[in-house]
Amino acid sequence: MTGSRARRILSYVGIAAVAVYCLAPFYWMTISAFRRPQDQFDNSIVPIRWSLENFTAVFQGDNGFGRALLNSVIVAGITTVLTLIIGIFTAYALARLQFRFKNALLGLIIATTMFPGISQLVPLLKLFTDIGWINTYQAMIVPSLGFALPLSIWLLNAFFRQLPFELEQAAMVDGCTRGQAFRKIIVPLAAPGVFTTAILTFIAAWNEFLIALSMVNEKDMQTATVAISKFTGVSGFDQPFGTQMAAGVIVTVPLIVVVLIFQRRIVAGLTAGGVK
Repeated sequence: MTGSRARRILSYVGIAAVAVYCLAPFYWMTISAFRRPQDQFDNSIVPIRWSLENFTAVFQGDNGFGRALLNSVIVAGITTVLTLIIGIFTAYALARLQFRFKNALLGLIIATTMFPGISQLVPLLKLFTDIGWINTYQAMIVPSLGFALPLSIWLLNAFFRQLPFELEQAAMVDGCTRGQAFRKIIVPLAAPGVFTTAILTFIAAWNEFLIALSMVNEKDMQTATVAISKFTGVSGFDQPFGTQMAAGVIVTVPLIVVVLIFQRRIVAGLTAGGVK
């Protein structure tokens, strides 16, 4: 009994340690954002005086943060929609159709995720320069799409495989075409997987930095993550530490809220395809 209680206590301590390790940077970013500009280098655990000056400064001066947020929404939104459209049809074909080397093809798709993004940066930069895509949305969307598709195909393929083929056969017996059976029967049943894929893709595209930094040099086309890294403060000469922290909170909090609201769906989506 004593040993079981000790293991339970150790497990709680371990969970608490991991939680503190993960949440400490976000906590420090948050309290730094609420400090007054003159207190931005104060190391106290709680701000001496709470202030919203950093949050108002984010949208002032020459930061262009409002436009950057809009660019992030456009890039992440279009990337998510295209990933779902292509990923759903590809995963369904891999799950339902029978052809040679199907497993090898699926393995090849997953193998593409092994290559670090930075290794593809120079070839993509050269290609987009030659075709005139620099400083465009597609220069950020297409690479993000390439990185998001393998994972989405893998997740959705697991969902489609666990759905009995008899459901489609029964729908077609009742008069549905294969397309109607797919649209009305299979896709709704795979909704947890589709929703999970959409959330993960949007978060990855929203947080993407390296591609957006490399493919865009015009301020009006920068995403929020790039804009934060280039903050120069309200006057253009002051230290924008507090402003950067406030912008980080603005960018991060919506994602945290979405994950907390839909955490059960996300967990269900990640685990439902693993067991038949």
